[in-house]
Amino acid sequence: MKLRHSTPLIAMILFMAACAPDDAETVPEDTVENRHLNILYWQAASIVNPYLSGGTKDIEAASLVVEPLAHYDDNAGMVPILAAEIPTVENGGVAEDLRSITWKLKPGIVWSDGTPLTAHDVAFSGAYCLDEQAGCAALASFTDVAAVKAVDDHTVRITFDVAKPWPYGPFVGSLTPVIQREQFQDCLGARAQECTAQNFGPIGTGPFKVDDFRANDVINYSANERFREPGKPWFRTVTLKGGGDAASAARAVLETGEYDYAWNLQVEPEVLAQMVAAGKGQVLMGFGSQVERLMVNQTNDDSNLGERRSLYLDGANPHPFLSDPAVRHALSLAIDREVLVEAGYGDAGRPTCNVVPAPSRYASVANEACKTPDPAEANRILDEAGWVSGTDGVRAKDGTRLSILYQTSTNSVRQATQALVKQMWDAIGVETELRNIDGAVFFGADPASPDTFQKFFADVQMYTNNFQGTDPEVYMAGWVCDQDPGPHNQWLGTNIPRGCSAEYDDLVEQLSTTPPGDDRARIAKRLNDIIVQNHYMIPLIWRAAVSARSNSLMGVRMNPWDSELWNIADWHR
Repeated sequence: MKLRHSTPLIAMILFMAACAPDDAETVPEDTVENRHLNILYWQAASIVNPYLSGGTKDIEAASLVVEPLAHYDDNAGMVPILAAEIPTVENGGVAEDLRSITWKLKPGIVWSDGTPLTAHDVAFSGAYCLDEQAGCAALASFTDVAAVKAVDDHTVRITFDVAKPWPYGPFVGSLTPVIQREQFQDCLGARAQECTAQNFGPIGTGPFKVDDFRANDVINYSANERFREPGKPWFRTVTLKGGGDAASAARAVLETGEYDYAWNLQVEPEVLAQMVAAGKGQVLMGFGSQVERLMVNQTNDDSNLGERRSLYLDGANPHPFLSDPAVRHALSLAIDREVLVEAGYGDAGRPTCNVVPAPSRYASVANEACKTPDPAEANRILDEAGWVSGTDGVRAKDGTRLSILYQTSTNSVRQATQALVKQMWDAIGVETELRNIDGAVFFGADPASPDTFQKFFADVQMYTNNFQGTDPEVYMAGWVCDQDPGPHNQWLGTNIPRGCSAEYDDLVEQLSTTPPGDDRARIAKRLNDIIVQNHYMIPLIWRAAVSARSNSLMGVRMNPWDSELWNIADWHR
């Protein structure tokens, strides 16, 4: 099953991108057409409120409009956005007992409707996410937050229940922007999902404002004439189009030149290399913390269960066979990750055994054996656990067959990965049915849809996830027991596999109070190991963020640590 290594193809892409002249195309200097920016996110946005969606497409679509107090830049450093500076113990912004952080707003910032941004808007944004009935997708960012209160119009203080050595969860990065109190004040709690006008067209402080939003299709923006930086944004209008697939998105920038920027080019390396040869654009690549992984459902997803389907129910609804650690372990052992990388990623991917692959100080070395596939050992483990092959070659035990529904979003690389994994699982007696769902739906925010990754109406599902910045605390907090998705949180819980470990929950609490250093790294690695060694998640590939820009588009700084559109105010021709 070994495939020809595709590294030279990716090397060619990067070489051609590096050599492409910045002025490869001649464009009009200042026309209406030239001042219009066309962006293609082949997974269409379904909402413009990141608090109500875990989908990257929605978070990044919103980042043109609503902003946090600080972003992570392309080097993973924190940079103040709405805040005057990054609070620290040294400058007095973080209390010496580490139980509070005080942010000062830049003076003179106004919302796009002309009203002033105040600390009361920041406090309201905290209350919005912390409301128990809201089902906030970013709730893990507010772990240990006791209160968010305005000290005065330009000062907001966040207090914690414990000493918090890393107090930068709330309002740092595009997951937790500041929303306008006046616009959202009637959208608290259970009403959050009902506020369609607000969720589709938030008033913001960012460089653009929403003119027209068509869910799962297109967003049209125009420049925020009240944006705080004179002369920015350079572009007067933006169209963010959704739909299609990653290959067509790449083609639209690199070959036809119809679009200026295309996101998330999960495209076979040889196909991407051919497109780059057309000379119309450049590929951008950067490794952050993205990992393509399999989520292994720990709850029963049987459709006959009705409203109990895929609900954790305090452990009373276990999966009929994936609750067996031997089965989960065997599934991981059977996978040849190097083959998956060679087939679909080339130099844009690396085999990984961790859900936290970076930064290196947080990357565990306890799981490296997964990089060497061992189907013989997988078969032995299943034999020992009593899973016996039937006449059809599929293993069963007590009348339960190892028959998996394996779903992911629609994408040629992901479908190829599915096909390869299916072959690998066939070799150990596991039957696999493959399903793919349009990315706009799979990563969508509709709590009524049965096809979202949060609903997880399947046995196994595959996608990429990552954390913002370089500290994994918020990321790890998303997998505690009570973060399981369900009607109680509008299906926006972040513990997608529904795994539960008391040790894990205890260590998350320890991590939240442990200062940066060896002990913090040790705890983070142990958290990673609990997830991986229990096989609630099966890491496959450490993925680079890969996107493309036209040769005429300047100012883009590829950012694998935050929204890729984080500095769109600086983009120009």
